Amino acid sequence: MSYADAVRVGVLTGGGDCPGLNAVIRAIVRKAERHYHDEVVGILDAWDGIRQRRTMPLTVEQLRGFLPRGGTLLGTRRGSPFDHEGHVDEVTDSIAELGLDALIVIGGNGTLSVANRLHGDHGVPIVGVPKTIDNDIVGTDQTFGFDTAVQIATDAIDRLHTTAESHDRVLVVEVMGRHSGWIALYAAIGGGATAVLIPELRYDINQVCERLIVRHERGRYASIVVVAEGTEPPADSDMSPDKEYDQFGHVRLGGISELIARQIGDGTGYETRVVNLGHVQRGGTPTAFDRVLSTRYGLAAIDAVHDAAFGQMVVLSGTQIERAPMAIAAGKSRPVDMALYREIADLFFV
Repeated sequence: MSYADAVRVGVLTGGGDCPGLNAVIRAIVRKAERHYHDEVVGILDAWDGIRQRRTMPLTVEQLRGFLPRGGTLLGTRRGSPFDHEGHVDEVTDSIAELGLDALIVIGGNGTLSVANRLHGDHGVPIVGVPKTIDNDIVGTDQTFGFDTAVQIATDAIDRLHTTAESHDRVLVVEVMGRHSGWIALYAAIGGGATAVLIPELRYDINQVCERLIVRHERGRYASIVVVAEGTEPPADSDMSPDKEYDQFGHVRLGGISELIARQIGDGTGYETRVVNLGHVQRGGTPTAFDRVLSTRYGLAAIDAVHDAAFGQMVVLSGTQIERAPMAIAAGKSRPVDMALYREIADLFFV
């Protein structure tokens, strides 16, 4: 089945903001308008916006200059219509009343899980585009935004080397990564860090301290330890950061670097400081790689609409853009490839 005639397509961005979102939207609109002669409707503020029928027209002229802009001109929110009684009906009613023939949903694990359920259980014609700086969506080799986040973190580590060396300090650099350590691993490699700690592997602080001491005794008085925000201490450890939860039941991350810095300071006696890069990693202009990948995703998404490939998401497989069922990504997280970690493990002390 395919849509030979022009259609009316809605576009929605959900979850956290991410460099490259505007580039995806721009590509969708350019091909939809100029090639398929479609009408594209932007949905404001994710699922809340579609329930409340808050929309804006999207045209080629309107999106000129948006390729390098970070964030999303449509706005974005977290949350699911399945969390509130009646909200799913409001979503499906709005899609019908807005006259949408299809919906392109750009989002991460949570957003794609909602999209998959809406399609599977309620027949909503949805095509997905995977988005997250964490690079942890199952089914795609890389998500847009990841390259930008790694570059920002690597640039920061490059700058931190000089101040660490000037003061003979250990610097613990915390980067994003709730369930996976892709950003931490790539930034540690790219930035020449001393050690990297990731959520996939519980760390041994005694080993970390021992190796830092060996490095110090060899005359290397400055070290940088990169830590993903979701990293946890060993299960038998009596030290762990206090846990708080957001309105969606997710643990509020951040603070593991403070704990690790204290542990390193106590275990080595070295002056240890913390640098938490926080939201700067997902703000600002996307890299050239992410602009290209985002554009390819956007073009492939509108093609999928016209092929009626609903329930599918566009993915990167090697160097090719392909399609995969959204169901394979729903509720899952893609961990760091341990083969890759072992391949470069000798670069790090841990």
